[in-house]
Amino acid sequence: MSFLVNRTSAEWRAMLDPDRYAVLREAATEPPFTGSLLNVNEAGVFTCGGCGQVLFTSDQKFDSDCGWPSFDACEPGTIVERPDHSLGRARTEILCAACGGHLGHVFDDGPTSTGLRYCVNSLAIDFDAKSK
Repeated sequence: MSFLVNRTSAEWRAMLDPDRYAVLREAATEPPFTGSLLNVNEAGVFTCGGCGQVLFTSDQKFDSDCGWPSFDACEPGTIVERPDHSLGRARTEILCAACGGHLGHVFDDGPTSTGLRYCVNSLAIDFDAKSK
């Protein structure tokens, strides 16, 4: 895949703290129920922690009780999906469409009409309460 925002590993390491680098660039996962954005319920937007692209709005967020921030939709064209078999089972990884940063996974068990649950690491995103 090619992305609009391209940086070397060294450049990413220089701009991201080690935990955020591990999630966004190496597809690590933060422990469940530890993320700083899990319980954010204010109005605003959630942006990519690597490049700042708006990915989700607060209207798309819901409490799935899975341990990570969950959304039932993303902003159009902001996320790309790819197959992930890293745990020996099929999942769908989600990446920022602008920089390729690993965000988490999307599942088809969401409770709203979309039927989707975008399960996202808090370390992969930022929250901006002023942009809503």
